[in-house]
Amino acid sequence: MTAYEYKVVPAPARGEKAKGVKGAEARFAYALQRVMNEMGAEGWEYQRSETLPSEERSGLTSKVTTWRNVLVFRRMLANDAAFEDADPQLLNAPEPDPAPAPVAPVVVPVEDAAGFGHFEAVTPEPEEDPRDPLLRRIEEMRNDGEAAFLEDSDDAPDVSDPGPVLRERAARMRRKDDDFAAE
Repeated sequence: MTAYEYKVVPAPARGEKAKGVKGAEARFAYALQRVMNEMGAEGWEYQRSETLPSEERSGLTSKVTTWRNVLVFRRMLANDAAFEDADPQLLNAPEPDPAPAPVAPVVVPVEDAAGFGHFEAVTPEPEEDPRDPLLRRIEEMRNDGEAAFLEDSDDAPDVSDPGPVLRERAARMRRKDDDFAAE
């Protein structure tokens, strides 16, 4: 995994004079360009600009929040540059869980209604798989008929009508959007 180091520098607040650069916007763009080119020459890659709050003291007891514009740069750490050229290798897929062993029938003595005994081959119930309780619960729901209730129920709420509360809220939001657009 590639690791980066970050550097945050203050964005220029004023434009800079330069030959052939006229106007406040062009001077400001030139100042920003100069900072970005200097950082790029040092190996820093521009990421984004941010406006962040800065709490500063004003007087003896009060504080003022000032918003600062900063530029965020990053570059790859020097020790990670060697790993970038390495060939990635795929890991082997995990081994599948072994299938449960088949359960062999067991011969047990059984007595019939007349009292005569004989032997029958009985297959014991397989042990429950503790790893999959969700599938076991779904199967129980199917057996109990609950799945049919969930799929085709007359008691299910009708969601096709949003109701008066949501319609009123949507109307208020539309009015706010219209008021905002009018300004």
